[in-house]
Amino acid sequence: QVQLVESGGGLVQPGGSLRLSCAASGIIFSIYYMHWYRQAPGNGREWVASIGPGGNTAYGDSVKGRFTASRDNAKNTVYLQMNSLKPEDTAFYYCNTVLSAENYWGQGTQVTVSS
Repeated sequence: QVQLVESGGGLVQPGGSLRLSCAASGIIFSIYYMHWYRQAPGNGREWVASIGPGGNTAYGDSVKGRFTASRDNAKNTVYLQMNSLKPEDTAFYYCNTVLSAENYWGQGTQVTVSS
């Protein structure tokens, strides 16, 4: 049974930083792409970042240069380091992976950027 559990969200001031974590179980973590998405109230789910098994990364235009995805295969965990946060980064953040064409999602963690 695949489980993804996010943590690390919270309230931060504009310009601040947060690091999100997503712990995975039930999969051979090291061979799968992992993805971060976010969803703000009233908006659809937006792709944020992806990281491949070897550590290759890709980012959405709105976070490029500010967010960094990384992974620790020994801990079955993927991270999202978020710097220079803006109010428009406020959203629920989810991690995701796809196994045999099926999407798996965590429960999400709330990030609020506000002064």
